Amino acid sequence: MIKKSYINNILDILDEEYPEAECALDYQNVFQLLIAVVLSAQTTDVSVNKVTPKLFETYPCPEDLAEAESKAVEAILKTIGMYRTKAKNIINLSRDLVYKFGSKVPEDYDLLISLPGVGRKTANVVLSVGFGHERIAVDTHVFRVSNRIGLVKEKDVLATELSLMKRIDETRWSKTHHSLIFHGRNCCTARNPKCDSCPILELCERNL
Repeated sequence: MIKKSYINNILDILDEEYPEAECALDYQNVFQLLIAVVLSAQTTDVSVNKVTPKLFETYPCPEDLAEAESKAVEAILKTIGMYRTKAKNIINLSRDLVYKFGSKVPEDYDLLISLPGVGRKTANVVLSVGFGHERIAVDTHVFRVSNRIGLVKEKDVLATELSLMKRIDETRWSKTHHSLIFHGRNCCTARNPKCDSCPILELCERNL
């Protein structure tokens, strides 16, 4: 069993390496955050940030998006992956917000995942970034990096999240999520990871 002191050492180094690590999506309120995270599925944050200014200018609140025509929303989202499905989801999501939750994003995990297009990762990001709860949202970067460097040894996203929650102090969950994402984007990439310049090379399981 990996020691907590070993994990904390890795996290301390990553925190120092990426002090700016935070949500890379552009948003002005929790509603916009929720929509942006839904749109980010299987698409880069950079791509999402290119379409959301027009989207939020045209549909600034749930009431506006709830009344939107699918084709009009699709036209704004057409440069990102699965744009037709995502357009449908964010329109239906907005309708649920308006008619079920008084146009407010619920600060509750079970209610969040009841919304169209919202899964476990999206709900955790919204609770962490939007409401300040300590959460670990496991995306492709967090899954790859945490298993590759030896923080956990799991075969799926849910098991990885639960294992990380057990092994990391709750006060570090949200920061760890962002640090692992930044490390995955900047150094521990899926292909050709930059091991020679990795700040945790001596602690990484690949090097032990």
